Amino acid sequence: MARASNGRQSSKTKKTLRKKLLPKTSHKAGRPPGTLVHIGKVPTAAADIRRIEYNPQHMTDQVISSPLDCRPSAETTMVSWINVNGLHDLPLLEKVGVNFTLHPLVLEDIVNTEHRPKFEDFDSYLFIVLKMLHYDIPSAEIHTEQVSFVLTPNTVLSFQEKQGDVFEGVRERLRNNKGRIRKMGSDYLAYALLDSVVDSYFVILEQIGEQVELLEEELVSRPTPETLNKIHHFKREMILLRKAVWPLRELIGGMQRNESALVTDATGIFLRDVYDHTIQILDTVETFRDVLSGLLDLYLSIISNRMNEVMKVLTIIATIFIPLTFIAGIYGMNFDHIPELHWRWSYPALWLIMLTVGGIMIYYFKRKRWL
Repeated sequence: MARASNGRQSSKTKKTLRKKLLPKTSHKAGRPPGTLVHIGKVPTAAADIRRIEYNPQHMTDQVISSPLDCRPSAETTMVSWINVNGLHDLPLLEKVGVNFTLHPLVLEDIVNTEHRPKFEDFDSYLFIVLKMLHYDIPSAEIHTEQVSFVLTPNTVLSFQEKQGDVFEGVRERLRNNKGRIRKMGSDYLAYALLDSVVDSYFVILEQIGEQVELLEEELVSRPTPETLNKIHHFKREMILLRKAVWPLRELIGGMQRNESALVTDATGIFLRDVYDHTIQILDTVETFRDVLSGLLDLYLSIISNRMNEVMKVLTIIATIFIPLTFIAGIYGMNFDHIPELHWRWSYPALWLIMLTVGGIMIYYFKRKRWL
């Protein structure tokens, strides 16, 4: 029953992995470019829009009830952050796109939650797609959520799949007027949001690092088939993490090289810092992949050595019994004229000979260090 349960669990894990690494997007085939088709899980909560406006002196934070109110601010001294939760509400996204004159292909990429992270310059605005990651410690699984940003001169639009994000630190700095965020423009706000996503990767890597250390201790002390399953599980999670992080280097590099007036030189300096963090994350991911590959090789070596030890003991036992079986076979033959059969001390003498032969062989094996 336990094997059957483990088999079902393994099959379920493989199906989940296929969905995470090989998502189905075939239902988009044949549709015209720019057609909005939501790809991904549909959250249970309804979509909503939250708007934060600020300048060095004032700040407002409110939930917008109608997408008609979601329009570029007429006040040029105010910076707006409009966050949309729920990509499954296509009519809502269409209205937001109309308000900000977003290209249909941009909206199409926003609702396609399996899109590769990228950066595009549309002259009047910049479009950014990346992955926000969450690590579930009990299941040791990484969950990805697509986040899209649209940067305009005074506004940052952010689109998320569901409620919950890593931007609370940015909101806290805006509320308390900490740092330079309320003194800078919308490009710095976009940088702060990008930096929050990248910093969350470090937290996930630390949690995975702790799990890998525990796995290494388990492997050295007493490896089991469950240990092998854990190694394969973390190798798969590293593939998913690398898939989400690797394009970030190209994304941040593209923003640095871009000559758009929407990103000032002052903010470009901070983007270089994010780029350095991205390189560090990629190095850590590659290190974990190498460590897990080493753990897999170590597991196979330990199992192989254990099997060799068992086979060595069995071989030695069989080797000792070969001459003993030969002696017992001779005196077990059904011939009448075997002189030793009629001796009074033949039975104990035979035992003495067999024990002496076995002892000599064991002594010889120890001298050769085979035991």
